[in-house]
Amino acid sequence: QVQLVESGGGFVQAGGSLRLSCAASWSIFSINAMGWYRQAPGKQRELVAGITSSGRPNYADSVKGRFTISRDNAKNTVYLQMNSLKFEDTAVYYCNARPSPSWTRVDFGSWGQGTQVTVSS
Repeated sequence: QVQLVESGGGFVQAGGSLRLSCAASWSIFSINAMGWYRQAPGKQRELVAGITSSGRPNYADSVKGRFTISRDNAKNTVYLQMNSLKFEDTAVYYCNARPSPSWTRVDFGSWGQGTQVTVSS
């Protein structure tokens, strides 16, 4: 099972930016789909963005136009660039690797330990 380690979370004011990174323990070239999910206190885990092995992205409506997901197969790393952050983006962000882009299946695939993103209003 692939190990995933997230980094890049932190505290930022509304309107600011952060870039999350997810480093995988082996080549992500063969991983069909990788994504970012988030979970705020008292809420269910939800998809933020996902990307297939061919580079096709998928975004939650709430982040379209503000967040960008990308993958660097040479570095075994997936990124989430988050711009124009809002208070409601505050959550723990989790990296996920899965054999298919079944993004609505939350309990699926391998997970990192999560990184906290806090946006002040």
